[in-house]
Amino acid sequence: MLYIIRHGQTDWNIIHKLQGRSDIPLNENGRRMAEEAAREYANVHFDICFCSPLIRAVETAEILLRGRDVPIIKDDRLMEMCFGDFEGTEEIFQIPDCPIKPLFLEPESYTESVGGAETFEELFARTGAFLKEKVDPLLAEGRDVLIVGHGAMNSSIVCQIRNLPIRDFWKEGIENCKLKKLK
Repeated sequence: MLYIIRHGQTDWNIIHKLQGRSDIPLNENGRRMAEEAAREYANVHFDICFCSPLIRAVETAEILLRGRDVPIIKDDRLMEMCFGDFEGTEEIFQIPDCPIKPLFLEPESYTESVGGAETFEELFARTGAFLKEKVDPLLAEGRDVLIVGHGAMNSSIVCQIRNLPIRDFWKEGIENCKLKKLK
């Protein structure tokens, strides 16, 4: 089985600030969310955990798997989508003509990088390579794999596994600390 989960809450989540690759830690509520997830999913078996190297994902993985004999392996390909110059921007939906808004509101029209932000093509290339190289062989062996990541990065995995078109990129609604079984 393949499972994904998004990191717990951060202070930037609360104020709707684009995090992307900014290495923001969990806040106290985010840690509580991870502890609740650890209890809720205690009976779900994982053989291995792959994790984004960003602290909010690592901390979530460590709390979620505390006391379990599950290795946590960090992989840079699981980092959040890069939002370039827009990282750290609050409330982008309130900014008229913000050039990165289409990424969130009309993903099918976001085809070229703006302000150094990653494109969907680049995101899908790195997460797709990760799936082929690391996950697919383990699933073929019958292993249970957990990926701890981020909203956009996890959405790219969901789209690839479920063969969803880019216009449906955000439809799964990747919530903080909610486990999703993909395959």
